Amino acid sequence: MQTLFAEYELKNLEKNKLNHSDREFHDWYRFVLSYPPHLVRQYLSEFGLTKNDIVLDPFCGTGTTLVEAKLQGIPSIGIEANPFAHFASSVKIDWHIDPIGLLKTAKEVSIKANKEMEKQGISDSPSLKNLNFLSFRQLTKEQEKLILKDSLSPLPLHKCLILLNIINEYKPTPFYKYLSLAFANSAVFQFSNLRFGPEVGVGKLKKDAEVVAPWLNQILKIVNDLAQSDLEIADVPANALLSDSRNLKELLKGYKISAVITSPPYPNEKDYTRTTRLESVLLGFINSNEELRKFKKTLLRSNTRGVYKGDNDDNYVKMFPEIQRIAEEIENRRIELGKTSGFEKLYHKVTRLYFGGIAKHLIELQSVLKPNAYLAYVVGDQASYLRVMIRTGHLIAEIAQSLGYELVRIDLFRTRFSTATKTDLNEEVVILRWRG
Repeated sequence: MQTLFAEYELKNLEKNKLNHSDREFHDWYRFVLSYPPHLVRQYLSEFGLTKNDIVLDPFCGTGTTLVEAKLQGIPSIGIEANPFAHFASSVKIDWHIDPIGLLKTAKEVSIKANKEMEKQGISDSPSLKNLNFLSFRQLTKEQEKLILKDSLSPLPLHKCLILLNIINEYKPTPFYKYLSLAFANSAVFQFSNLRFGPEVGVGKLKKDAEVVAPWLNQILKIVNDLAQSDLEIADVPANALLSDSRNLKELLKGYKISAVITSPPYPNEKDYTRTTRLESVLLGFINSNEELRKFKKTLLRSNTRGVYKGDNDDNYVKMFPEIQRIAEEIENRRIELGKTSGFEKLYHKVTRLYFGGIAKHLIELQSVLKPNAYLAYVVGDQASYLRVMIRTGHLIAEIAQSLGYELVRIDLFRTRFSTATKTDLNEEVVILRWRG
């Protein structure tokens, strides 16, 4: 089997960017940490997948693998534990909607929203007059606790809640989920104060911002993609399941998977739930800390904020000396540096739990894989735990081999600069084969 990477002479910084030609469907909502469609396309081709196969993405996020598989005419299944990300995937792979009806409905919503603002003496377009407005709609106290402070400034938030209230009137219609996804996209990337780097944070505060106009522009993109979609490809099976990828044996009972293309969370102390927190709260996917905690328990343990009493995935990697060595080095470094917070004391445990969760997932997967199924796992090396290097791809390869998988190779996808160690870290694709 020959790798296709030689055909992609892309500069390192461009490797994770969305090509202009790849924006259709993918751009309805794209998780900021998503890998690019061209990477998925490479492996779909290299693995020789056809309409008679099923490709699985057990950590499907916002659906890059599912959308790209559908575009290539290949059936797919995705599993995602984050309720909002699962929602985004589900909408992005459902092309059976009347685009004309969607556009007509969206225009009705925009007219209603603008009229409501006019009644209150404000406009969607930013103006000095708007800044005199003081009677703001607000989130509940519980909602405010769940999102980053200043995620949305008071006036844009007020406009946002007007628009959302009108969108919610259309819940009984088939258009509602598309209206909502467009709202999530524009809220995060157009009129919020959020910025995305190694972690989500708050940037320059926008005292005023357009809300309805960018939302309608996002609807127009969706409508255009739907109008130009191939009816035959629209019928290609694609399904997103809301579940825990460590417990998929029963979930996928009856299916036979030809290939896996995925990118699980990295063991990098990044709370992935923060990245989609604003849209999750606005659209009602998370309404309380209790709900947040409940869904975090279904995630692979990649950070100390997601460790809970009773977690025992570390049992799956007790016999892996390198993982135990790394965990011990992290703990020794913590003691040496005098780090005593509750989170810091959990760093070493997360390492064991993370790789244990990966091992459990790979065990569960075996029962649904076809003989000679190929698997591609996009993962990154980490050095954020007190600057102790974690070679994620190589450790996953070692675990997989111990479980009976064949290691075909490890491809270098790109390198990225670590602010913690001031060094480049590899992002790699671990290619495995299940002989059956």
